Amino acid sequence: MAPIIIAGPCVIESQHLLRQVAEELVSINSSLGIDIIFKSSFDKANRTSVSSFRGPGLEKGLQMLADIHETYGLRILTDIHETWQAEAAGEVADVLQIPAFLCRQTDLLAAAARTGRIVNIKKGQFLSGRDMRYPVEKALDAGASEVWLTERGNVFGYNNLVVDFRNISDMLEIVPRVVMDCTHSVQRPGSGDGKTGGDRRFVPSMALAAKAFGATGYFFEVHPDPDHALSDGPNMLPLSRLKEVLEQLI
Repeated sequence: MAPIIIAGPCVIESQHLLRQVAEELVSINSSLGIDIIFKSSFDKANRTSVSSFRGPGLEKGLQMLADIHETYGLRILTDIHETWQAEAAGEVADVLQIPAFLCRQTDLLAAAARTGRIVNIKKGQFLSGRDMRYPVEKALDAGASEVWLTERGNVFGYNNLVVDFRNISDMLEIVPRVVMDCTHSVQRPGSGDGKTGGDRRFVPSMALAAKAFGATGYFFEVHPDPDHALSDGPNMLPLSRLKEVLEQLI
């Protein structure tokens, strides 16, 4: 079973950024014989500060993602935060992602499931891997045909995350597809004076450790210039390094 690879900028900043990333993903796909799924968010509703950049919004953001699919032939993953977003997002995205903080929201899970798209549920930072059987059950009960789970670490306060890689093995007993979020797992939430910090040095190691524990997918947020990104810059992988990391991984 070929691993799932998901990559893209955290939030939609501009069409130029999306196209720049998409062109590199197409090149990597061709070179390595893989099928990277393009990820970006039309709205980051859970930013640390009220003044943080959130994105272009649902209508404009989905138009921009649809352009990427039509122009480059890449499959699309985006996240939803509200039930009313699911139907429209499902018309554009191949995979609808449930954010970690919202992974127990029954109505949101059901709305995503009813679109017929793959539902990727990110494990809450406050839950164990075994706890994720219940969000999966909610999605399946609402008619989801395929559900993935994504590990992204656990929070214990004090602006840091800890990854217990045993969660991957536990979640593989629930679903056959468990993705390692290699970039969000190196976040340092709230450590950047109103912004989330992070340490991207550890991203490749997170991927390799997850592989050792049986992960069947890998999630990388990438950006041509992470230090000037409008969201999650400290933990995003430079776009220029993605191919190197994937070559080592697969």
